[in-house]
Amino acid sequence: MSTDARLEAGLSPERLVFFTDAIFAIAMTLLAVELKHPDGRQLTSGRALWDYLAGQRDAFLAFALAFVLLWSVWRRHHELMDRVRRLSRAFAFWHAPLLLLVAFLPFPTAVIGASITNPMAQTLFAGTMAAMVCCEATVKEIAVAAGLIGDTPAATRRQAGASWSVGFWFVLSGALAWVFTYAYVMWFFAPAVAACGASLLGRLRAGRASVG
Repeated sequence: MSTDARLEAGLSPERLVFFTDAIFAIAMTLLAVELKHPDGRQLTSGRALWDYLAGQRDAFLAFALAFVLLWSVWRRHHELMDRVRRLSRAFAFWHAPLLLLVAFLPFPTAVIGASITNPMAQTLFAGTMAAMVCCEATVKEIAVAAGLIGDTPAATRRQAGASWSVGFWFVLSGALAWVFTYAYVMWFFAPAVAACGASLLGRLRAGRASVG
């Protein structure tokens, strides 16, 4: 790989990694900042504090869920960047909407924490997550298509398939939220959907390649 291509202005992998890590770290921290603190009245006794904490269970659930989801996206991005040997402008460009959605996620998380069974709240969160993982999938597809992966491009394409599948799953949950109050339970099955979706899309890609 030529040094000139790697060092082209504005396309440094290291700077992109540092900036991405910073955005993820800030977003994950803001998830906790959005949690409400008990006031003096709620601290007067153990029973009062317990009642307050029990009343905030939806907010804690939303925090834990969003943190795990952001952690998963960050971890996959970390693995991707370990394989990338150079950048393209399209690859760098698609990090803008990806990171915008990462930075925005604390807001829909706070909304569902306040009213997790509200269909609009679920749709807002699911839509944000769907858009985020679809941007993640696009970044991976570009990395493979542009030859940016130093090794195992097949693994990166498989991970892109997993991201597309999870994106569809979140879209589906957002639609079902208007019919089923507890559609958000579907979000906890995202890892299984990712594994099954990656396998299914992998077979479809292989079938199209053999036909072509």
